[in-house]
Amino acid sequence: MRIAIIADVYPPLRSSGAVQLRDLSREMAKQGHIVTILIPDPNIPQRWSLEMRDGIEVLRLRSFRTRDTGYLRRTLAELAMPYAMRFNFKLSPIANRQFDGVVWYSPTIFLGPLVKWIKDKNKCRSYLIIRDIFPEWAVDMGLMRKGPAYQFFRKIADYQYSVADIIGVQTPGNVTFFNRPYISARVEILHNWLSEMTAHFCSIDLSKTSLAGRRIAVYAGNMGIAQGMSQIMAMAKSLVHEERIGFVFVGRGTDADTLRNEAITEGLSNVLFFDEIDPDEIAGLYAQCDIGLVALDPKHRTHNIPGKFISYMHSGLPAFAVVNPGNDIIELIETNAVGWASADEATEAMAQKLSAGLQEVALDNGIRLRCKELASALFGAEGAAKQVTNGLQMKH
Repeated sequence: MRIAIIADVYPPLRSSGAVQLRDLSREMAKQGHIVTILIPDPNIPQRWSLEMRDGIEVLRLRSFRTRDTGYLRRTLAELAMPYAMRFNFKLSPIANRQFDGVVWYSPTIFLGPLVKWIKDKNKCRSYLIIRDIFPEWAVDMGLMRKGPAYQFFRKIADYQYSVADIIGVQTPGNVTFFNRPYISARVEILHNWLSEMTAHFCSIDLSKTSLAGRRIAVYAGNMGIAQGMSQIMAMAKSLVHEERIGFVFVGRGTDADTLRNEAITEGLSNVLFFDEIDPDEIAGLYAQCDIGLVALDPKHRTHNIPGKFISYMHSGLPAFAVVNPGNDIIELIETNAVGWASADEATEAMAQKLSAGLQEVALDNGIRLRCKELASALFGAEGAAKQVTNGLQMKH
């Protein structure tokens, strides 16, 4: 099949979504499909830029800047993005390319018009990969009220749902959200995925830091409002006098500088921060650690299996998740005995559970193998690629 994958993230960006789409496209190509990535790029001087990356055709289409800008400007830029991409696609050397299926990734919620145009033009099926249910999660977080702005974003999201033939959600708990009369798409569970990870070079060497010799709890990824990082920092404060335990934070995000400054102000000698590293270095980082941290703000009502959890599992790193009550990840972790989960508990109780978990990791010789087995069974790129392409080949 000739497949178009549309998203607003792709390498060299280092976000979890970019890495997922890289692994998905590579696996599709490995399975014999011809993949073209369509991605907006505000940094190219020309209308389009075509390149081959890891055997994948990547078409970058000039668009407006949607990152590191104000909310209003970002909204207007995202609203215009699919139309700018369509205009510049028509000027590209693959303007007449025929596709047998179109896949797109949300967030963002604004790609629907471009998907519909390609879908109608090629008379093909479409598969929407939903990783965040927006604007619902923003309401849960108190970032938005159910007023005019919410209704606007909800209409944008509903439009993209109407364009999809199949919608893939992360967990069973998210399926019920799409049980709405105006959504005709088939809804199925498409677990998060990553390719197998092998430990190679890592620019971070914890043996040369102040945390050398400690049992390490690591957090690698975005540090923003949705992650609820204050809960992790509260545990670090609670365990500051426990000299056997250290916390390592790697990544960036809207809260990263605030968290760094808090650690300095509080004199947290058990905490280290590092800037974002290349995704290929992540397995090398995890090989130096004992537990991977997952944090989601407790105000969330939707379910989420974060990409970082999948990367922990592929690396054989047990997880400690501090998430919203009832989140599907709690049962997943506990049923498969791949770590510990905490929801709506006092800081001291969470800290003690983490401390006990770090001790148990050292004694449980099978836990790392169980992590890798879970990753192989549920969270492999091979299975995700087959599921998506099978959906695109289904008869109408």
